[in-house]
Amino acid sequence: MSQTNRIDGGLIDRARTLNFRFDGKTFQGHPGDTLASALLANGVRLMGRSFKYHRPRGPLTAGSEEPNALVELRTGARQEPNVRATVAELFDGLDARSQNHVGSLSRDWLAVNDLLSPFFAAGFYYKTFMWPKAFWEKLYEPMIRRAAGLGSLTKETDPDSYDKGFLHCDLLVIGAGPAGLSAALTAGRAGADVILADEDFVMGGRLNAETFAVGDMAPGDWAAQAVAELTSLPNVRLMPRTTVLGAFDHGIYGALERVSDHLAEPAPGKPRQTLWRIYTKRSILTAGAIERPIAFRNNDRPGIMLASALRSYANRWAAVPGKDVAIFTNNDDGHRTAADLLSKGVRVAAVIDSRLSEAPRTNRYEVVAGAQVVDSNGRLGVHSITVKLPGGDTRVIPCDALGVSGGWNPNVHLTCHQRGLPVWNEDIAAFVPGASLPQGMTVAGAANGAFSTAGALASGAGAAAAALGDLGIKAKPADLPQAEDDPIRITPLYHVPGKGRAWLDQQNDVTVKDVKLAHQEGYRSVEHLKRYTTLGMATDQGKTANIGGMAVMAEMTGKSIPETGTTIFRPPYTPVPIGAFAGRSAGKDFRPVRQTPSHSWAAEQGAVFVEVGMWLRAQWFPKKGETHWRQSVDREVLATRKSVGICDVTTLGKIDVQGTDAAEFLNKIYANAFAKLAVGKVRYGLMLREDGMAMDDGTTARLAEDHFVMTTTTANAVGVYRHMEFCRQCLWPDMDVQIISTTEAWAQYSVAGPNARKLLQKIVDPAFDISNEAFPYMGCGEITVCGGLRARLFRISFSGELAYEIAVPTRYGDALVRRMVEVGQEFDAIVYGTEALGVMRIEKGHAAGNELNGTTSALNLGMGGMVSKKKDSIGSTLSEREGMNREDALALVGFRPVNPSESFAAGCHFIAKGAEANAKNDQGYMTSVCFSPNLGYTIGLGFLKNGAARKGEVLRAVNPVQNAETLVEVVSAHFIDPEGERLRA
Repeated sequence: MSQTNRIDGGLIDRARTLNFRFDGKTFQGHPGDTLASALLANGVRLMGRSFKYHRPRGPLTAGSEEPNALVELRTGARQEPNVRATVAELFDGLDARSQNHVGSLSRDWLAVNDLLSPFFAAGFYYKTFMWPKAFWEKLYEPMIRRAAGLGSLTKETDPDSYDKGFLHCDLLVIGAGPAGLSAALTAGRAGADVILADEDFVMGGRLNAETFAVGDMAPGDWAAQAVAELTSLPNVRLMPRTTVLGAFDHGIYGALERVSDHLAEPAPGKPRQTLWRIYTKRSILTAGAIERPIAFRNNDRPGIMLASALRSYANRWAAVPGKDVAIFTNNDDGHRTAADLLSKGVRVAAVIDSRLSEAPRTNRYEVVAGAQVVDSNGRLGVHSITVKLPGGDTRVIPCDALGVSGGWNPNVHLTCHQRGLPVWNEDIAAFVPGASLPQGMTVAGAANGAFSTAGALASGAGAAAAALGDLGIKAKPADLPQAEDDPIRITPLYHVPGKGRAWLDQQNDVTVKDVKLAHQEGYRSVEHLKRYTTLGMATDQGKTANIGGMAVMAEMTGKSIPETGTTIFRPPYTPVPIGAFAGRSAGKDFRPVRQTPSHSWAAEQGAVFVEVGMWLRAQWFPKKGETHWRQSVDREVLATRKSVGICDVTTLGKIDVQGTDAAEFLNKIYANAFAKLAVGKVRYGLMLREDGMAMDDGTTARLAEDHFVMTTTTANAVGVYRHMEFCRQCLWPDMDVQIISTTEAWAQYSVAGPNARKLLQKIVDPAFDISNEAFPYMGCGEITVCGGLRARLFRISFSGELAYEIAVPTRYGDALVRRMVEVGQEFDAIVYGTEALGVMRIEKGHAAGNELNGTTSALNLGMGGMVSKKKDSIGSTLSEREGMNREDALALVGFRPVNPSESFAAGCHFIAKGAEANAKNDQGYMTSVCFSPNLGYTIGLGFLKNGAARKGEVLRAVNPVQNAETLVEVVSAHFIDPEGERLRA
């Protein structure tokens, strides 16, 4: 018989049976079960192994705070590790496996680590593996990496899709327990736009796990009725299976909706998960509270769990981990669990209440007052506990399950996501939200310390009315049902003193002894304690472990818990799959595809495309008979330098800068001067970062006194624009300057080569004189082409040839390239791609992305003279640092092979002849390499120490990756037309 531990009642659907597998064995459950509840119903308590010591573990909780029962779900490409069995919804055919063990779950060979625990105490990783030094890379590091982590990842591609979305509302209610339902009903009835989000698949929170009445109804029935009313309201959006994972600036919340995790596979067209960004005017946190354990020796055996979890499994899921149950409590709530279990026919062996006089007395079960559980017994699950009686004697009580209740901690995590600190409440012996809350947030219910059902209902309705009042929406007084309103009676007990290991953080294997050791070694700050012991780290984030650890440290330091403090909680509240963060940005949709205006024409010509940033650019245009890409590129380079070539350069960043202070603004942005640039002229500009390193380069044209057009490199277009916007808004907000990105607004083409002017004269309207005298090098102007189409013309050159860049509104870009190719036929005009563009810029010695790599200065680039000493600009001061102006600083120079038949690769390092090839003798590195069809051999640009003074010197270009080296001569970076006669023709 399966489901031997299934009892009567619960919210499961017994009319249907679901088959599932765990570690290769088949079990049965019902709709409404979680994997954990179904396993417990089938008598399975052992579900995992602890991280460090591989101790047997079963579920501690019944919710998302679970530290132990982490499993792998599904198989193949959909395999997912580290899923909490306590929240994994059961579905027919579910295949689950335990993790973090070698051999079977019950016979884990790595359990030997438990015997070696004296060597793995807190901070062992700081003290171990230090000697011998040579062992680190070959033995220690590989061993540690193999041991790291819990579950395993499939290497197959995830077949499911993930999505992102945006939602807006007046009020976001986080948590659908009694306070959340009361708040949502109050706001929904008032007509406000409401979102109610809850991580559970059944809304109602603790109401679904209790037996007391709400009004004249069972609590679960009242919750279902409230949900039904909310469903009927068109202004209310219910979001079950949705975890609000973080509170961010300006009233924005992140939320993960598990759309299809409860299914074997998503329905057609549906994502597996959706990551929502919720914009709300006000929010109410009604996330409830989490019961905390009491640490005692061997308190981590399977079958030992929180008393509230026992109650949840019995009342909601009709499952128990055993038939003889004991309770260990320091407050009245533990007795509620005992009473509920008795009413379900479960034998309560005893309730061990650490309070002596305050412990309730009853004839229904034995109460051992003033006693403490000091140990548990059993290998793969508890079968008895040892109790220390008030007089000091001990007593062994047989049981196959133990519920532990150490009080409740309000779920304050989201209140701390913007560095808010909780405050201590003596009445409930727990932290509650402080005064510094995220913008627009209020807290209600158990999350704010109101633990009774009546208090939760009232505080939720009151919080909603107050929040709506701030928005000018009037809410009627709530008509609340009568409900349980018991006072909180607790005498704090966080751990039981004694020998042996008492577990505080069951996920990370942190014990009371570990905290004491941290104190002994000087790690007394809670932040240091957390990192030294790993207390509350990983997915736990302090949910079940923090308060116990803080209490032990407080005892050691002689301080109170609030004086000891707590760590800062950070998002996400629970783990979020990376796929959800990526959304649909996977595979070919990893980034949006941007196509240049000439893309359709280029595709018609059979162009080979390459991703450049998010753009698809034509790399080269193969012709019939060409069998290698180099043949195509060489042809394009030679044809351009012989006559004329056209290249789509739309991808260059284009930023319009306007305003009466535009010139002065650019003067501060650029290292060189722009204030006196004449209208109708273009200037090359160098932009530095705040630390003096080169950030970007480009040209800026002045079309009017108050109007400039800046170009940036393709890769840095977004970064430069953001930088400029920051400077405009934050550094110089009083300047009259406005900027806007126009990259996509203008199609821009480079027309280069000796016949570039002749080709353009075919399309530029006769009213505009573009002769050398009227439109000289570095000139610019607004013109019309092809009979009145507005355009912009810039006489600038990246290739070193006579060249222009012509821009038209993007919608005319395709027509323009077709027209230029048509009129250019008499000049044998060709269209060239990015490879030819790169060859020509290397031949000319122009720096590009390879050289502007974030580690180079103006001096390194040979542009030290461009950093003006007559004005201040961003980065100019720090560019004068001594270390950036050494005489032997790296300088950009050219390289050619001593033997023209040899080649070399970018990334080579320069080593003197006869010197050993090591870092000590490294004199620089090659950044850009190409074959020059004009010169007939490979050429390169690179940085060399004191390079400007070393022309003619022969060095070794060493490629250690490919175990190759070439003798190269240091030459000028300007291989073609070093005097610049061509571009001024």
